[in-house]
Amino acid sequence: MDPIRRCVQQLARLPGIGEKTAWRLTWWLLRADDELVTELSEAIGGLKEGVVECGTCCTIASSSPCSTCSDTRRDPALICVVERPQDVVAIEGSGDFRGFFHVLHGSLSPLDGIGPDQLRIRPLLARLDGVQEVILATDPDVEGDATALYLARVLKPLGLKVSRLAYGISVGTEIEYADRVSLMRALENRRPL
Repeated sequence: MDPIRRCVQQLARLPGIGEKTAWRLTWWLLRADDELVTELSEAIGGLKEGVVECGTCCTIASSSPCSTCSDTRRDPALICVVERPQDVVAIEGSGDFRGFFHVLHGSLSPLDGIGPDQLRIRPLLARLDGVQEVILATDPDVEGDATALYLARVLKPLGLKVSRLAYGISVGTEIEYADRVSLMRALENRRPL
C-alpha cells in the first residue's frame, strides 16, 4: 500500500482525527525534520512497553509505584477517586490537591456490562487504612453519578468522610477537559454525600 495513504488511514483511526486532519498531519510529517519524525515514531512505538499500571492507585505511569504514590509530602488521609488516568493529570493541574489518587478505569454502566467488578474498587478498599476522607471526582453524568452513589454506600459504613466534587464543572463535561479554575473551585466546594 502507498505509505502516504497508509499513514493517513492510521492517523484517521485516532479519536478526534478525521480524514482531512489525517491528511494535513501526513503532509506536515513529510515536510518535518527527519529527526523529529524519528523521535515521534520512537515515542509512539515505546509507549505501550514503557508504561505500567501503578500497583497502589491504578493509574498508568512509567513505574510502580507511580511518582504521585511515592511523594511523601502528600496527605495520606485524603484520596481522590477518579474514572480515568487523564483525570489525575487534570486535577493535578489545578495545583490545589495534595492528597493521593485512585483510578477506577471507568464508571458503572449496566447497559454496557460494566459493574463494580469491572472497576478498580477492590484495590481502593484495600488501601483505606489511615484515610479519613475520600473525594469522589467522577464525571457529572449519569454513569459518574451512579458510580459516586455506589461508592458512597460502600465507603460511609467504614466511618470515612465521603465527599463529591462540587458542580463547578459543567454537567456533561469530562474532567480532563475542564479548565483549571473550574477544577479548583470544584475541589474547594466539594460536598458530603
